[in-house]
Amino acid sequence: MSGKIEIPLSKRKVIIALTGSSLFVILGCLATIKPEDFLSILFRNPEVIRIGGIAGVVFFGLCMVFITRKLFDNEPGLTIDEYGITNNTNAISMGLIEWNDITWVEKKQVMSTKLLILHTNNPEKYMQRVKNFISKRAAEMNSKTYGSPISITSNSLNINFEDLEALITREFKRNTRRV
Repeated sequence: MSGKIEIPLSKRKVIIALTGSSLFVILGCLATIKPEDFLSILFRNPEVIRIGGIAGVVFFGLCMVFITRKLFDNEPGLTIDEYGITNNTNAISMGLIEWNDITWVEKKQVMSTKLLILHTNNPEKYMQRVKNFISKRAAEMNSKTYGSPISITSNSLNINFEDLEALITREFKRNTRRV
């Protein structure tokens, strides 16, 4: 590979995610304050609605914190070079993922979100780099669910998923041949 490939964060995508999270926080607050306004055939118990509202406020509130950080983050979202991949797309930042640690790249889809899972021969090395408690739990959940703590999505990047997948697959093949 000649040089470094940097893919910036898409401020537009980040603002859309922040707007969506904000709406869910508002709905959660309303459901917490006046659960009886949300009664329906599906949800008949105001206490269940209130608990769901509280859970929504906590979850989407945390999402808002991480998304807001990304909005003001001027670092590239993803950097690919001769050493490996540095992923700055989400809350689980692990620094450089070295080519010689990546064993294979797998595409997954969870509802409408497409992910690239980077499987490594040393997942503990990358798990130890995560310092934030919530991010560490998310990395552990990724590891249990997908078999690796490392996932990359194009949701916050200035690139579509198909192009991202092609780029990472090409660079993985190119750089693991040399290692």
